[in-house]
Amino acid sequence: MKILHTSDWHLGRSLYGRKRYDEFSAFLDWLSTTIENEHIDALLVAGDVFDTSTPSNLAQSLYYRFLSKVSVSYCQHIVVIAGNHDSPSFLNAPKELLRALNVYVVGEGSENPDDEVFVLKDQQDLPQAIICAVPYLRDRDIRTVESGETFEDKDVKLALGLKKHYTDVCTIAEQKRLDYLETGNIDVPIVAMGHLFTSGGKTLEGDGVRDLYIGSLAHLGTDAFPSSIDYLALGHLHVPQRVGKTEHLRYSGSPIPMGFGEANQTKQVVVIEFEGKSPAIKELKVPYFQPLERIVGTLDDIQTRIEQLKRDGSNAWLEVEYIGSDIIGNLRETLEEALTDSAMEIRRIKNQRIIEKVLGASKQNETLDDLNENDVFERCLETLNVPLEDRRDLTQSYNEILKSLNEEDANAE
Repeated sequence: MKILHTSDWHLGRSLYGRKRYDEFSAFLDWLSTTIENEHIDALLVAGDVFDTSTPSNLAQSLYYRFLSKVSVSYCQHIVVIAGNHDSPSFLNAPKELLRALNVYVVGEGSENPDDEVFVLKDQQDLPQAIICAVPYLRDRDIRTVESGETFEDKDVKLALGLKKHYTDVCTIAEQKRLDYLETGNIDVPIVAMGHLFTSGGKTLEGDGVRDLYIGSLAHLGTDAFPSSIDYLALGHLHVPQRVGKTEHLRYSGSPIPMGFGEANQTKQVVVIEFEGKSPAIKELKVPYFQPLERIVGTLDDIQTRIEQLKRDGSNAWLEVEYIGSDIIGNLRETLEEALTDSAMEIRRIKNQRIIEKVLGASKQNETLDDLNENDVFERCLETLNVPLEDRRDLTQSYNEILKSLNEEDANAE
């Protein structure tokens, strides 16, 4: 059996105001062609299908058109789990209809672990793989709240809750595998899915990845996953990577760059081929559908690079950071003029000299665009002269409020 692992499509995401639907459409076309060419039996999408819990009509259209196209292709099964950006109720709403197309959707954690275990069978009704489709697990899915808890208590409960959930789901999968063995079938591989942050995970500037759990538990170790898992298809981190030194626990990464920090990163999907329980794993490079370019330097450096890109016929979107010593008030106009007769666009300009002149103080050489919610909160603590001994608990409480807001399902009644 051949399985393709992908994640973090973030359909509907924009880049500094520029819509990216052409990129998403091109990727999904490439993916459907790859599924045919590689003779993929099952597609796994490990969360963050959409960028927001209320995706646009066009983002929805791309998603459903892709599912309908692939469901009548060589691919026999599609399994989709929700990520932290997805609305559980939105993904779940059409799941019964999608099952008719052999599309399995798990939008939220279930009290009954059976709901997250699927047996994928071939056209002869023989088992090919057992899928443990664990979606992004929200705090309330894995931890009960008790009065008087410390933050350390919450961390311990979260760790135990996550491990228990995977243990419960995989125990069911293990029993199914044993049942198949006893009836003369092959040793069916167990493939688990997840959307979370593991220990040592790599992130990049501007990729939009945020911690999923508050406190030291944000990054889970490999011991959270039962040894019976033959391959673990993870989502959430946009950099393709292995978990620890393992070969079979992997993030596929996002298929297109989510920000300029990912501009030079090789994007990929992962193909897993099983002969029995042993996986043969290969990485397939995803083409760049819209080049991104970050240019940092003096005005001469920037203009020289732009001229080189023009000669190459580039259609890149640009992020420009001017670090020259001279103050240039009309930097955007100057650079836009340099782009004349090209297909390139400037999506963002950072003019450090103007910022320093206007804002003065060293800590003020930032715009709100450079800060996240945590940076702003830290500045508030400093401005109000909150004692250092009080900041930890206040920051933990603030992070829990942010997490609660991020997990609200706008589509739920």
